[in-house]
Amino acid sequence: MAAGSPQGHPPLAGDPRFFTRSGPFPAAELAAAVGGDICAGDPGLPLTGLGPLQTAGPDQVSFLDNRRYMDALSATKAGCVIVHPDMLDRVPSGCVAIVTNEPRLGWARVAAMFHALPPPRPGVHPSAVVDPDCVIDPTAEIGPFVVVDAGARIGPRCRIAAGAVIGRGVELGPDCRVGAHASLTHALLGARVYIYPGARIGQEGFGFESTPTGLVSVPQLGRVILHDDVEIGANSCVDRGAIGDTVIGQGSRLDNLVQIGHNVRLGMCCVIVAQVGISGSTVLGDFVVMAGQVGVAGHLTIGSGARFGGQTGVMSDVPAKAEVMGSPAQPVKVFFRQLAVLKRLAAKRPSDEAARGPAGEAGSD
Repeated sequence: MAAGSPQGHPPLAGDPRFFTRSGPFPAAELAAAVGGDICAGDPGLPLTGLGPLQTAGPDQVSFLDNRRYMDALSATKAGCVIVHPDMLDRVPSGCVAIVTNEPRLGWARVAAMFHALPPPRPGVHPSAVVDPDCVIDPTAEIGPFVVVDAGARIGPRCRIAAGAVIGRGVELGPDCRVGAHASLTHALLGARVYIYPGARIGQEGFGFESTPTGLVSVPQLGRVILHDDVEIGANSCVDRGAIGDTVIGQGSRLDNLVQIGHNVRLGMCCVIVAQVGISGSTVLGDFVVMAGQVGVAGHLTIGSGARFGGQTGVMSDVPAKAEVMGSPAQPVKVFFRQLAVLKRLAAKRPSDEAARGPAGEAGSD
């Protein structure tokens, strides 16, 4: 029995128990979707699905963009492979080769052809609780036990999964998806926004003032604005603004378990990886990338194109296109020079330490 494949089922890309499937498609149609050229094999070969190089069969498509797996390419039984021009000579005889400079992007497009998102099932489930003072487009799908509060507006072809809560006045543009048990409040969403299961959008930010007798909460009176094509990962939290808005720019992607504080503003196409925390009122430019567990202090400005290594601690502004890591954050080259120095110090000969006394004085017998 294969690991992770109960009851003897072999590993399968796009298990039909969980994924709908289209096709078959001729290789030439896949090449057109990729924007690549067929440089070997039969353009009319019908292909029915996807698979990894190691297990794909003669009616399946695979891909390679990492030279570490060149041997797997040479031995593959796949009927079609998507490869970079540099790897064409390793494609087995008889296998259709779709050649493109971006094999992974090509793979994404082909996978979307075989496993397109099924259309929504229009209508409101009988168990949903829907306030009469809301507007739900007739093409939207409202799942079991969903709650839609007064004044909410849900656009065409939206899908709201089981147990999700759409708060008062929340607006969803067309083709949005809200995962199971997610909650949205004080939020305005553009088109094609995807809120993954368990995410919390628009809850109060972490704002309070200290007094001699305790803490006094500061009302959080802003909103969350999610522009088109934003994705918010599972169990992530995006706080609403204190006075202004918290804004996530068009095309930005937040991984699972990300925390975005109140009044934070992200530019276009930012990539924020799991367990990142961004404190209130920090502003990110476009195309910023933060690897896992980056922590960002509040009221900072991060320039467009800046990149942050995992577990970086950001305590001051970072210029555009900078590459930093470490805590506190510093240029990558500086970080690795310091690391090299520490390694050399740690590798000192034991005799060097044995020659010194307990308080750093020269030893004597």
